[in-house]
Amino acid sequence: MSTSLFRATPVARSALRAASAVKPAATFVRGKATLPDLQYDYGALEPYISSKIMELHHSKHHQTYVNGLNSALTTIAEAESKGDFTKAASVAPALNFHGGGHLNHTLFWENLAPASREGGGSPDGALGKAITTEFGSFESFVKQMNAALAGIQGSGWAWLAKDKAQNGKLALITRANQDPVTGNFVPLLGIDAWEHAYYLQYENRKAEYFEAIWNVINWKTVAKRFEA
Repeated sequence: MSTSLFRATPVARSALRAASAVKPAATFVRGKATLPDLQYDYGALEPYISSKIMELHHSKHHQTYVNGLNSALTTIAEAESKGDFTKAASVAPALNFHGGGHLNHTLFWENLAPASREGGGSPDGALGKAITTEFGSFESFVKQMNAALAGIQGSGWAWLAKDKAQNGKLALITRANQDPVTGNFVPLLGIDAWEHAYYLQYENRKAEYFEAIWNVINWKTVAKRFEA
């Protein structure tokens, strides 16, 4: 994309920066987003997350974000080629939503692992020490994270993030809808609070889902992002 779009459409520029963060996840092929493969079977996270939820969440919901992101990028490219920067800027909300959805879910799948393998338990090493320093204990961190998740009105995500502006200090933040974590914050661990992540199994008992998912958190991948 040429620099003319970035000069002429500041709204689209902000959204494009968010979407560009998807690239390190290696889910782009020749400029198009693709659905990432999972490193485990759909049923591998049971009984904490059902096979049916995983199949629908990954193959349907995430695929929708991939399709929407590619459509938004195509529309922007076509508008830019015609010099229609108003049209390009109008796509910014869709780019943010679908680009954020693709990025958030790609990180989410990496955050998970079967309880019989790397899933569950608590982090050790530098990450474990940082969590204890910031939140008092791992148990206190989980309670605070679950409270943040329960406090989300409608759909959104809760994240453990690293604040680059504060020498890597840990922070617990929430984002509405599919808004990605950007700016000074580096996303380490995200938990999806959208109904599609739990409703088929837990119905309206979302607090049970928030408690259950800790049994399949892959702390090794979280630690790698923390130490990067």
